[in-house]
Amino acid sequence: MTNMQNEAEPFILFELAGTTYGVRSRFVQQVEMIEHVTPVPNAPPAVEGVVLARGQVIPALNLRARFGFERIAFDLRSRLVVVSTGGRTLGLVVDSAREFLRIPEAAVEPPPEAITGLSGKYLEGVATIKGRIILVLDLDEVIDLGELQLNAEAPAASA
Repeated sequence: MTNMQNEAEPFILFELAGTTYGVRSRFVQQVEMIEHVTPVPNAPPAVEGVVLARGQVIPALNLRARFGFERIAFDLRSRLVVVSTGGRTLGLVVDSAREFLRIPEAAVEPPPEAITGLSGKYLEGVATIKGRIILVLDLDEVIDLGELQLNAEAPAASA
């Protein structure tokens, strides 16, 4: 059993459009309420704007827009999941996030072939835990700055 726990990695789980997603916790800096998003002119459609998170100005990426879902107004459950990977820091705007779960590596399977096209490119895999389906995000694909034409340094240049 100890060996099984050693192979289980912690994930931060969040909800988006009625689906549970997971991101490896080693990439998550913090999860916080969304207080104020400052719009940025000519930003890609999925970029909500920039936010001030613990003294750092970072881009806020609306995952509903990124994944092609209808945008909804922020509410008390909305969260900003601040992630950092490949030298980039970004806030992911999600419907809610308040769960931490260890997922055994063996429980994460590649995405089914039927969704490996455009809709599946953001997925690293699919985990099934106690009858529950969790879509594990490929964070590098989700925050591909080249595709989004985002520059995390640019918003800080105003003043």
